[in-house]
Amino acid sequence: MPTQTPSVQDKIDISEIKDGIVVLKDGGLRAVLAVSSINFALKSTEEQDAITYQYQNFLNSLDFPVQILVVSRKFDISAYIATLEQKQKEQESELLRIQISEYTDFIKGLTELANIITESFYVVVPLAPIEGEKLSFTAKLGTLVGLAKKTAEEEKQTFEQLKTQLWQRINYASNGLESLGLKTVPLNTGELIELYYKLYNPEAKEKNIAIRGVTSALAAKK
Repeated sequence: MPTQTPSVQDKIDISEIKDGIVVLKDGGLRAVLAVSSINFALKSTEEQDAITYQYQNFLNSLDFPVQILVVSRKFDISAYIATLEQKQKEQESELLRIQISEYTDFIKGLTELANIITESFYVVVPLAPIEGEKLSFTAKLGTLVGLAKKTAEEEKQTFEQLKTQLWQRINYASNGLESLGLKTVPLNTGELIELYYKLYNPEAKEKNIAIRGVTSALAAKK
């Protein structure tokens, strides 16, 4: 009999995404903070030193690991071009139609000469199930080897307890990052699905349906 080829899903560690949290197959949880950026090079020497010192203090204060994720993608401007072309058709003024046409050609030529790259910054906050449970050594060992079976209700209660502890970590990380002058927004379920879909499908076009909302939220946050 031919060997069955494992599906893509079998190779992905994610079990499900719900309540703004990524649930892994091993029971671990992940939350993701979208983080704004600052232009460090434009800061004065004193400001750079202050930011570096504050960042060092933030990292030293953490009693849990975090993952810093930078996502770079080629920006797809096809929707913007389509909007310009539609505006050109709607214009009654011949002069404005010519100007829009010339501007559209300029944008097309610019993107052909150089790739426009967008960068997004994220901080992934983890929580392992064993961290959130006050169990005996034997119970912890049973959980690790899959011997500790739980009912659906017990699993739901455990998830809610772990989610509470994870959000405490999220709030702590968010406060620490905002002390550096950064803005943070936790990704909701839809935004997480879009983020991970694009990570596993790098050829997917950059439509930015949900992530655009995150960018707007970061820009509007005070």
